[in-house]
Amino acid sequence: MAAAAAAMGWQRLAGVSGAAAVGLGAYGAHGLQGKDPTWKHIYDTASRYHLVHSAALLAAPHARRPHLAGALLSSGMALFCGTNYVVALQEDRTMNVAKAAPVGGLLLIAGWLAFAL
Repeated sequence: MAAAAAAMGWQRLAGVSGAAAVGLGAYGAHGLQGKDPTWKHIYDTASRYHLVHSAALLAAPHARRPHLAGALLSSGMALFCGTNYVVALQEDRTMNVAKAAPVGGLLLIAGWLAFAL
């Protein structure tokens, strides 16, 4: 029963994350019109990775180590996508938070590799 509850938890998180990704993507498509293309591109990258990895999070319960895969993917999304959203909205790559994006990217890669374990 604990495994079923854990699976449902990752699916719920994936659902909330996917809904947020769609909402943030819509904001980027409509609310960022007229922004410098550099910042729009960064925001669009965050939005795309957010949605793709939200969908990947749905598969976490099917991994041999679901908590590892889910934790890596969700942490990676928070750091990579969150950082890029903030950088794009603040239009400032020099922020200290920008240093978290590469760590988030590595966590996303590790999340995918966790499915191979």
